[in-house]
Amino acid sequence: MIIHPLSSDIPKPKRFTYPFCYEPHPLCLLAAEEVKLEIARINPSEGKMFGVLVVEDGFLAAYSGLLEGRNDWAYFVPPVFDAQQPDGHFKKTEREISAKHGDRQMSQELQLWLFHQYRMLNARGEEKDLVDIWQDYHSSPRIRRKYPLPPGGTGDCCAPKLLQYAYQHDLKPICMAEFWWGPSPKSEVRHHGQFYPACRGKCKPVLTWMLQGLDVDINPEDNGFPHLVPKVVYEDDAIAIVDKPAGLLSIPGRTENWSVATWVRQKWPKALPAHRLDMWTQGILIVAKTNEAYHHLQRQFEEHSIKKKYLAIVEGIPEKDHGIIDMPLLCDPTNRPRQVVDYEHGKRAITEYRVLRTFKGDCNDLTLHSSLLTLLALWPHTGRTHQLRMHCAHPDGLNCPIVGDELYGHPYNDGLCLQAQAITLIHPSTNKRMHFELPYPFDHIINNNK
Repeated sequence: MIIHPLSSDIPKPKRFTYPFCYEPHPLCLLAAEEVKLEIARINPSEGKMFGVLVVEDGFLAAYSGLLEGRNDWAYFVPPVFDAQQPDGHFKKTEREISAKHGDRQMSQELQLWLFHQYRMLNARGEEKDLVDIWQDYHSSPRIRRKYPLPPGGTGDCCAPKLLQYAYQHDLKPICMAEFWWGPSPKSEVRHHGQFYPACRGKCKPVLTWMLQGLDVDINPEDNGFPHLVPKVVYEDDAIAIVDKPAGLLSIPGRTENWSVATWVRQKWPKALPAHRLDMWTQGILIVAKTNEAYHHLQRQFEEHSIKKKYLAIVEGIPEKDHGIIDMPLLCDPTNRPRQVVDYEHGKRAITEYRVLRTFKGDCNDLTLHSSLLTLLALWPHTGRTHQLRMHCAHPDGLNCPIVGDELYGHPYNDGLCLQAQAITLIHPSTNKRMHFELPYPFDHIINNNK
């Protein structure tokens, strides 16, 4: 068995890790440090996601996909199914397909055959292949039609490999964590040494099956969020301008009904938000009180005549004090809501930025990941999902993640430092240009870190 010793008197968690939203347990942190020594010995040339699974008698380690083109590194658990054998059915058929210049039907049949070989266990000892797992999870006919089979690479991520090996060898899972090691991929943003949740697109259906029979932590997102209330900045018969606090949804979500839209309907029964802000972004939001006002505002958004200004504190200092980022974005279908940079299929996204000031971070604040911070003004010329966050964080953008951005940067005690600070619009009834601006929200951070 590929099990490594873990000597520690750290108490075990009461429940197993909920892999899609977690803080790494100290036992996982300890195991990860051991794995990093092995990674240093291999010295891989590319960045990779690694995982640790603490079990009753030690810990297991894994990597996603292939490591340096191999899936047989002795320190790590093997793949659920080894498709890399040169004389195996998969590789032989792959060569046939290549000789026929990529026969589409053969490729589809081979992919279906491969998914059937991944027979995943759960903690009850039950077994299902990936096709059955996928179809049972996606019960909606619409989703099944759109995604009849799992994405390529499903079953090869760290978490499924670790759990499968543990179940096969009667090992009791205690806790689990995954971290990125090495340079970030070009299309997305990953930070060296940072822990990440399991991907939702590929792993959510598989792990939902594999975790059955384990006592798993409650999904924090199912606990609901505090019923925060926006502050009304301006109001007339047609519109209202509100200041949305961070942590409040703009519209009801999958598991949470309370939102700006919910609050708006209680206060003004016919009103609804004219646009959205990310849950963790604070600041100005326009509310339309009538259908006429709503459609008028929608036309302004479509014509890009509504001008928005954001403020953000980012890690590090941009190379230039002022500039424009033009970088296309596309939703990562295997890991929503994360965005990736895609110059072929992505939608054009343009952001103007200006450095307002730079200052030193608080060296005593362990949740700050940079000793130098920058206050930025950001003007989005387009409105793509996570546009500002990706344009700040990605190496092709500013390479300076917004402080507190857990998706593309690092967690921070005070949350995401991003505010929709000002907006200019044409009033739907009077046709007069109006400008609204909020006070700077980050003075406490700047003043504490001079």
